[in-house]
Parts: sequence; structure tokens; C-alpha cells
Amino acid sequence: MKKFWVILLVLVVLILVALVVIVLIPANDNFIQKSYISNDEKINAIIVDVADREVEVRQSTDGQIHIDYYESEKEYYNLSVNDNNELSFTIAYNKSWLDYFRLKPNITYRKIYLQVPANLLDSIKISTTNETIKLENISVVDTVTLNSNGGDVEFNNLNVGKQIDLVAKNGDIKGSIVGYLDDFCISCNIKKGNCNLPTHKEGGAKSLFADCNNGNIVIDFVQ
Repeated sequence: MKKFWVILLVLVVLILVALVVIVLIPANDNFIQKSYISNDEKINAIIVDVADREVEVRQSTDGQIHIDYYESEKEYYNLSVNDNNELSFTIAYNKSWLDYFRLKPNITYRKIYLQVPANLLDSIKISTTNETIKLENISVVDTVTLNSNGGDVEFNNLNVGKQIDLVAKNGDIKGSIVGYLDDFCISCNIKKGNCNLPTHKEGGAKSLFADCNNGNIVIDFVQ
């Protein structure tokens, strides 16, 4: 009987060790670099809805929309353009239950690079978790919406025609907006952090909404 329990204990230990080894191995499962180019296809808006991905958006130099990314058989993206000329880029999974306990893939494979022409799009909407959203010198006709649950929202020289919506949880909202403070009616919600903007301000042809939980809001206006 004692021998039985010893054998059982050894088996349990071996199983636990095997599980630990599996968990500690990053899920770098044959990621392949891919890219998308709009090739003059009419695009009015871009919607990016991902998780555990850093998203970087810069201005395109050739008048086209570019998306560069990595994907595998277990972590990939659905890319489509609907009848309203909205480009949708969303994450999808084909994982076993054990895959969800493994370490995340290397950050190299979890970056999305987006390039957009200036003043071509009506709107850009980006949502991610546990990583940063970065925008550099981006101009849109109407609206920019950025939401990071677990990361920062960063932007420099962001230029919009109508509205900016910014949300961050456990991260900061920081950057610069083209224009003057008086151009915007402002609404800011801040919890467990500091804000350099008024929490409420009326007036202005454009609107700015910022909601930050456990982080700071630091936004400057540049001309």
C-alpha cells in the first residue's frame, strides 16, 4: 500500500513539473509576418479590436493604408471591409485550454503597425488590453476613439475634425492635440490619478472625452 502512494506521489509531481514547463514556454508558435495594403480600395473608417497587442499608428507616405503584423494558427486576425467602407481588424483564437496557461508570445509578435494617410479617414477606433496604443501625427476628418484596458494611451500631434474619446485603465493618457483648449468642450473622469485638464468645460466646436482609472491624464494643445 505504501508503495502505491509513493508511485502516485511521483506521478503527481511529474505531471506538475510537466505543466510548469509547458506554462513557462512562451507561445511563439510559428508566427508569420503578414501585411495588408489598401491598394486604393475606398476606406472611410478603421476599427481595430485586439487583446494583448501594442498598436502603433503613423502617417502613411504613399496615400495607402498599411497594416503590418504577425499571426499563427492559434492567434490570428480577421480582416474585412464592409459595405460602409469600414475596415475591421479583430483578433481571433484557435487555442486549446492548455494554451491559455502559457506565457504570452514574444512582444515582437504582439505588435501591430498601422499607417494611414492624413485626412483620408472619417474615424479611427482602436481597442486593446494590457498594452499601449501609440499615435503619431495622425489627422482624421471626424472622430478618434482609443481604449486600452491595462496599458497607456499615447499620441502626438493628434488632429481631429469633431471628437476625441480616450479611455485607459491601469495606464496613463498622455500626448498632444493640434488646436487650442478653447476649440474643445471637455469632459474628464479621473480616478486614482491626476489630470491637467478641467474635468468639465463647455464651449468649443469639437469635443474631448477622457476617462482614466489608476493613471494620469496629461494632454497639451499645440499649434
